[in-house]
Amino acid sequence: MMDYPLLVFAVSVVGLWLSANIGYSMRNRSAQIAVPVLEHLGGVLGAGLTLLALIIGFSFSMAVSRYDQRKNYEEAEANAIGTEFARAGLLPPESASKVRELLRAYTDERVLFYTTRSAGQLDQINSSTAPLEDNLWSAVQRAGTDQPTSQMMALVVAGMNDVLNSQGYTQAAWWNRIPAAAWVLMGAIAIFCTWLLGYNCKPGEHERRWFFLLPVLLSISFFLIADLDSPRSGVIRVSPQNLLSLAGSLRTP
Repeated sequence: MMDYPLLVFAVSVVGLWLSANIGYSMRNRSAQIAVPVLEHLGGVLGAGLTLLALIIGFSFSMAVSRYDQRKNYEEAEANAIGTEFARAGLLPPESASKVRELLRAYTDERVLFYTTRSAGQLDQINSSTAPLEDNLWSAVQRAGTDQPTSQMMALVVAGMNDVLNSQGYTQAAWWNRIPAAAWVLMGAIAIFCTWLLGYNCKPGEHERRWFFLLPVLLSISFFLIADLDSPRSGVIRVSPQNLLSLAGSLRTP
């Protein structure tokens, strides 16, 4: 569900609002509660909201750092491909032409990796990328084997290694998500707080009008965290601006 931020928002609003109303209903059915007890419950509610705010802030920080990491790796990928495209000129003309053509196709596949939302299309992109990586490495490996002591060939081979490594780093960054335990903890504390909010309210219809406020505020926070943490289905996504610019420049005569 964390891959669908809007669903997270809708479920959170409804669930937390129901939790507050359940607490309110339990208060109405219970006997008269002493004022000191209510004061203690109010203190527990304040402590719970403080803890929830800290966990939300911690989770938001994790989501932002992962989003920044994905942006940085996109830039690193573009730099690695552009550098290797230039170094390919050190190869023999036939090999240089082949490597550059493969790099153009590889760049297009990397752009698609960032822009697609379809899981089926993503599988096709991964299936197309793997043979391209094998062909790219084979092309420079053959040239490096022919000239094992050449420093220029060492530069070409090292550059191709950077290209292939950057793809792996990017994939790892997209798999790196907020742990499920953090979501469970946030949800449990939010439910407890909204239940306690309803339980602390005095009987009377006018009190229930405010039950919707806290669930909405918390749900907006959950939505933003889930959105930043969803690389492919969120509203806030990493745009492959560097790769798109590189793809255009590689086709410029």
